[in-house]
Amino acid sequence: MSTPTIATRVTELAELKELARRGPDPGATERQHAKGKLTAHERIALLLDEGSFQEVETLRRHRATGFGLEDRKPHTDGVITGWGTVHGRTVFVYAHDFRIFGGALGEAHATKIHKLMDLAAASGAPLVSLNDGAGARIQEGVTALAGYGGIFQRNTRSSGVIPQISVMLGPCAGGAAYSPALTDFVFMVRETSQMFITGPDVVQAVTGEEVSQNGLGGADVHAVTSGVAHFAYDDEESCLEDVRFLLSLLPSNNRELPPREPGGDPADRPTPALLDLVPADANRSYDMRKVIEEIADDGEFFEVHPSWAGNILCALARMDGEVVGFVANQPLSMAGVLDIGASEKAARFVQFCDAFNIPLVTLVDVPGFLPGVDQEHGGIIRHGAKLLYAYCNATVPRISLIVRKAYGGAYIVMDSRSIGADIALAWPTNEIAVMGAEGAANVIFRREIADADDPEAMRQQKIKEYRTELMHPYYAAERGLVDDVIDPADTRAVLIRTLAMLRTKHADIPARKHGNAPT
Repeated sequence: MSTPTIATRVTELAELKELARRGPDPGATERQHAKGKLTAHERIALLLDEGSFQEVETLRRHRATGFGLEDRKPHTDGVITGWGTVHGRTVFVYAHDFRIFGGALGEAHATKIHKLMDLAAASGAPLVSLNDGAGARIQEGVTALAGYGGIFQRNTRSSGVIPQISVMLGPCAGGAAYSPALTDFVFMVRETSQMFITGPDVVQAVTGEEVSQNGLGGADVHAVTSGVAHFAYDDEESCLEDVRFLLSLLPSNNRELPPREPGGDPADRPTPALLDLVPADANRSYDMRKVIEEIADDGEFFEVHPSWAGNILCALARMDGEVVGFVANQPLSMAGVLDIGASEKAARFVQFCDAFNIPLVTLVDVPGFLPGVDQEHGGIIRHGAKLLYAYCNATVPRISLIVRKAYGGAYIVMDSRSIGADIALAWPTNEIAVMGAEGAANVIFRREIADADDPEAMRQQKIKEYRTELMHPYYAAERGLVDDVIDPADTRAVLIRTLAMLRTKHADIPARKHGNAPT
């Protein structure tokens, strides 16, 4: 028998890889499409630049026996791993292949992911996981569980080192839901993706509650109610398109600055529309998104968690081509107060921006923390401290702009000068005080108001007196708590000049293993 030629072996290799790509079951692809879902390779093709994907361990197979596994040893073992580029920059990706073992994780499957995660960390490039897996492979027992442990450890070690993005594209339960929770951003697709620790059957058996998969852990549940998902989409195509856009705003790792993209929006462009957007009356609402639109390059920004904790806005945008993180109170929702959800949302975003060298601009219009028994019993002190800790710990350039009111402890927490903002600015409409004039007058002048012949007239007089003495727009500037009071029409130009000045900021970090952040 003659020895096969290299050409024969190359042909054999191509056939083997094509077989691995098609999968062991000819009907599995059709079943995947019938559910409104793409295959792993189709998803990777949408995520990465055309022709850039380099797959690794295509021919990997498991070595488990028992329960019929020895007769089912498909190539790839149910996960596609490799790297490619997004807008020309290297990105690592792994994608569960639901057609093989339902995307369930076994030893070989986990080892492939471990290797890819190690490569991403060593190369200093983002990691994107396309999740469509049924959890641990039951037939492999504790070996599969150990595989998840290795993923969790690597997620944690890479946190703040490389951007990690999880895209949920199918039902992910148990351990399959915990890895995304450790990453920076979670994307979900409505109807086809779910996340839960225990499924509906277990919930019903234990608690008696009947709930569907989507009702328990669907995209809208996690995007609106739990806050686990940052983004929710109607289809995979638009979801993966926004993953690409997000990656374009992020640095490859914590040693780099975000990529700059010069545009045609002048740095000194006036913003006179802001004079009419924000009412001088502190009790009237407006949409803070429109303020960000006026300030950002070309009016574009990418909002994070748009459907959860709507009383605060977190967004990535560009100013003079440089990426900036915006944190802003939203008067349209709950008057912009800080509550448990808003504190958690903003704290997480501040920490992310700080980890990846993204300057922070905080737009302040906050009446205080939300009062109430539910908030206090839910731990508003602890959760509010998360935001305070995140700002105090941040070393990136930080600018705060008081748009209108800033009352009480919420003023301090929203990156005030006293907790380390590099530059504090204010509009002439600013009101900085322990509380609103009405409440302050009721407390300070309670006796005078009660003893007056006309209590309401006295109350109005004292409100005016308090506002004149302590809440005029230059009170904080006179005491150095605000660096400058600016014309709203100059906001964009002043912010860009200030960010340019702070670009070379260096902050010494205390010698410690890590802080003990509130949880």
